[in-house]
Amino acid sequence: MGIRFAGAASAAWAAALLTAAVSFADPAADESGASSGGLEEVVVTAQRRVESAQSVGIAMSVLPGDTLASKSITYVNDLQNAVPSLQVEPAFGSSQPQFRLRGVGFIDYTSNNASPVGVSIDDVALALPIQTEGLLFDIDRVEVLYGPQGTLYGRNTTGGEINFITNRPTADLHAGTTFEYGSFNQFSGEGFLSGSIAPGLMGRLSFATQQGGAWQYNRLNGDSLGDKDKVALRGQLELAPMQALDLRLETYWAQDESEEIGLHLLDNYPAYPPGAKTIIPADTDRYATGWQLNPAFADLIGISPNSKPGLDNENYGVDLTGNIDLGGARITSITAWNRMIRREYSDWDATQYDDSDEYFRSYLHVISQELRIGSVGGGPFSWLAGAFYSDQRLDENFYSDLTDSFGGIALTSYGQNANSFGEFGQLNYRFGDAFKVTLGAREDHETRELVNLSTGFIEPVAPFTTDINHSITSNLPSGKFEVDYTPQAGTLVYESVSRGVKSGGFTAHNTVAAPQADPFEPEKLTAYEVGIKSDVTPTLRVDTAAFYYRYRDQQILGTVYDPVYGLIGRFVNADSRLDGGEAEVEWHPLPGLSISQYYGFVEGYYTSNLIDNTVQPSVNYDGRPESIPKNSYGGDVSYAWNLGDHRLTAETNYSFHDTYSQFFLLGSNAFTIPAYWLANANLSLSPASGGPWTVTLWGRNIFNRDYDLTRNFFLNTANVAQAGDPAMFGVRFGYKY
Repeated sequence: MGIRFAGAASAAWAAALLTAAVSFADPAADESGASSGGLEEVVVTAQRRVESAQSVGIAMSVLPGDTLASKSITYVNDLQNAVPSLQVEPAFGSSQPQFRLRGVGFIDYTSNNASPVGVSIDDVALALPIQTEGLLFDIDRVEVLYGPQGTLYGRNTTGGEINFITNRPTADLHAGTTFEYGSFNQFSGEGFLSGSIAPGLMGRLSFATQQGGAWQYNRLNGDSLGDKDKVALRGQLELAPMQALDLRLETYWAQDESEEIGLHLLDNYPAYPPGAKTIIPADTDRYATGWQLNPAFADLIGISPNSKPGLDNENYGVDLTGNIDLGGARITSITAWNRMIRREYSDWDATQYDDSDEYFRSYLHVISQELRIGSVGGGPFSWLAGAFYSDQRLDENFYSDLTDSFGGIALTSYGQNANSFGEFGQLNYRFGDAFKVTLGAREDHETRELVNLSTGFIEPVAPFTTDINHSITSNLPSGKFEVDYTPQAGTLVYESVSRGVKSGGFTAHNTVAAPQADPFEPEKLTAYEVGIKSDVTPTLRVDTAAFYYRYRDQQILGTVYDPVYGLIGRFVNADSRLDGGEAEVEWHPLPGLSISQYYGFVEGYYTSNLIDNTVQPSVNYDGRPESIPKNSYGGDVSYAWNLGDHRLTAETNYSFHDTYSQFFLLGSNAFTIPAYWLANANLSLSPASGGPWTVTLWGRNIFNRDYDLTRNFFLNTANVAQAGDPAMFGVRFGYKY
């Protein structure tokens, strides 16, 4: 299922095919995009107003909150198993996620650089990827938007946007709980309480926790690794003191004291230095890993020498959203404050040796303010204008125990201040019932400062770089032009040209040479897209999109040659192009039977000089393909039938992840992740009348597929990978009223 797109000419040819498909659409579908048959209308707020997803000229994937559990989605990383052309990788198995959407991404294990794929919760944009690793709970829906976003959003993006919308307080009293128990003594639970507190005041309190689940062991002594210990709370108050004003106050707190998923050895671990260590064979068992803390390192970072690789993270904040109805327009204000503390110990050499044991101690403060005003009501003309301000302060210490490999313990410490302001607006005009034109514009002003970056050995004392300070300021325009065509009810054809930008930044990790900290430039992406959304029949929905991207100053991890320091690693800029497309199908052929499928294809090529000096002779990657997985495929099939007074639902969902190399550098296949399939299954029992309880038997990775989520290296002594979860089975019980 799907079409392979290659280049602008092929994208235009694909557009003709998409437009021709309109002739198959069912004219009986209603104006909202919801058919009169088995298809349900999917409501989104992607354009800052409530509307049907089928009427929005943006390629998007929408996941209802009540399906997240059946698809085993409890963290943002799990979305890659349910969304086409999306990858979310854990850096070295850590809590730092690395996002890539349609090939647009940024690979970094430190905390300071923004992602080209934005993430927001209830319209509050998260400044850095490390903020996204909390539990997903009490979610109404997830909206994944493809391509540049910014003419309606607080934060500009080049790759796309992932919006999480939580369930809102209700006027009537409602409560519910869900808990499950599974393999490896894994327990998770969540619940909520919602209702009126006083006239005009509603509240909602929700919580979630995950415990247990360790499935790895230390190959040295058999100790287990991987137990989760996560707790999260969210409180909401909605107040409507007068008809034209409503306020929503949201507070949240999350704590993560989980053990990490360990790394396993891809190759034999060498005896380095010679004679000082024992060779460790490459792991053939994905359950195996290794770690051991140097007592001196443990004392320095302030944890017990018996500690396992793990987290001690805390994330909390508050945001206030207010809406003022002016009659023909509405003013919206979103004020947010967040503080996150990251404390994380990892063993990146996956052995008992002190080659690269790592510890992060990071403190992040973010304040943001978004203010927008937009039209309400009907009429052919609609508009929205707004401004966004963000101020973030990051202080990070990154400790590396390199005692066995380089004879000491290293520390990288720095601060980063980022101040950004953006003005944005969008106009829409509908010409009759068939055509709508959208024009959007944005201007971003940002200053990033690197403060007192220092790197060196602290035991013994041997500084490499001290007190490096840099700043980078950018003023970048972006925008969008879109034409929507509705040839008949239930079908939308759209074409758009948009431009997104992402700020520059600094290479902050292990900066042993001053030129490594030189700023890299902002990246710019121009996107050409065409798509069709069609309710073909009352029971069949088909959404397709094709895109072509011109990528300027793409930010990638590379190498540069310095006449003083020689070859050094740092983030560099390069030009490239990307093209591809997605298709999503939902079909209800029989009562009780539901089938959904998705397919994504993307390929990219570098179009500027990009030199790899790590091999001799050096290699210029101009014209060579980018290291991105080309194909992604998945879907689910469910069937429900009545058994007396009860209803039984059988469901399976699956996903395919294509092979790709983690790096364009190194000239080898050592870090190529093989393609893999994953499959889950659920069997649920509930009252036939739609009663309040559900019991589900579930299985994840039911065929026990061996696969890796990431492959990497930190030093030349250890090539490592993080294995994905093995087969797990369990039971889930849910109750709501």
